[in-house]
Amino acid sequence: MNRENLVNLFYIVISVLAGAIVNFLGDTLVGVRLELFYGVATFSPWWIIDLFLVPCLAGMVVSMIYGLGGKIWCYFAPLVVRVYSYIELKYLTGVPDGATLLEIHFWVLLVIVAVESAAIGGVFGEILVKKTYGRRPKHLVYKQKTPPRKGHA
Repeated sequence: MNRENLVNLFYIVISVLAGAIVNFLGDTLVGVRLELFYGVATFSPWWIIDLFLVPCLAGMVVSMIYGLGGKIWCYFAPLVVRVYSYIELKYLTGVPDGATLLEIHFWVLLVIVAVESAAIGGVFGEILVKKTYGRRPKHLVYKQKTPPRKGHA
């Protein structure tokens, strides 16, 4: 690996870890564990904020740190947090009383929604970095065609 690839890898790791920290802190501040099911009472406004807004902010952080191309790497921040949280509840701390751990296929659906929410945040982050979205204006990219000079074809 050359130096440029190592620097790029460093920025990828730093941006994904920063996004994961934002996601983890957001989960902690909101106080919701998406992996736990308490019945109908589970689906509160705080649960919706934790599922949609927190990963969106994490994706925005990833894109703003990494720069252009960050919308690709922003998928990994909520994925890291959700996998860690599921493993922690299943194998390390256990499930609290009155709750059940989501079955894996329901949990995967939550992960997909969280990751797609992070993708939206990644696009917003790139817009903030680039100050525009989409292609650059033609006058900045293409040179004006000049008519051929006399005597030249």
